[in-house]
Amino acid sequence: MSEPLKTRREKEKQARYEAILDAAELVFSEKGYERTSMDDIARTAALSRALLYVYFKDKAAIQRGIMLRAGHSLCRRFEEARQTADTGLAQISAMGVAYYQFYRDQPDYFSALTTASTAMAEADDELAGEMFCCKVQTMDLMVGAINLGLEDGTMNRDRIHDPAETALYLRGALHGVIMLCQSEMAESGQEENFPAESLIRHTMEMLTSSIAS
Repeated sequence: MSEPLKTRREKEKQARYEAILDAAELVFSEKGYERTSMDDIARTAALSRALLYVYFKDKAAIQRGIMLRAGHSLCRRFEEARQTADTGLAQISAMGVAYYQFYRDQPDYFSALTTASTAMAEADDELAGEMFCCKVQTMDLMVGAINLGLEDGTMNRDRIHDPAETALYLRGALHGVIMLCQSEMAESGQEENFPAESLIRHTMEMLTSSIAS
């Protein structure tokens, strides 16, 4: 096979792979993951069921592909957030805002990442490796901001003994409050009246003040 033909076929294959994920995201959003069938995804992607199975062995494999997309999306947001600020503390604050905005803009991706660690245990080595690299890159961005904060004096060295541990604490704490808001709004059925924005802002202020010089 000539190189141009091989390249074109690889591009076509990748395009079809992405189209399937696009279709699955649409149907999952409309019907929910549990009520969606492989036939639903095939119809939305305008593919035969047989061709769909050439790319994905089951619905769970499709969901893992979406999880990887979600990981890349969050990583890009963190990269962009770091570029908006000069000091380490300001960069961490910007990434906190980016994480909350990720939840607001792409709630399905946020939910996907919440269960990604468990789901990736069943992924093939290549996909699991890509997801791991994405997760490491996201954490490295936070650790890099914390290291910068220690160097530029905007973060307190007495309170930060391990930048990686601090990064996990910051993300975990913010994630937990976002999940709490999500749960409270679902239980009360009064999303408009629940002070989620205020609580998130307060949480980010408390978190940044806990590590500031």
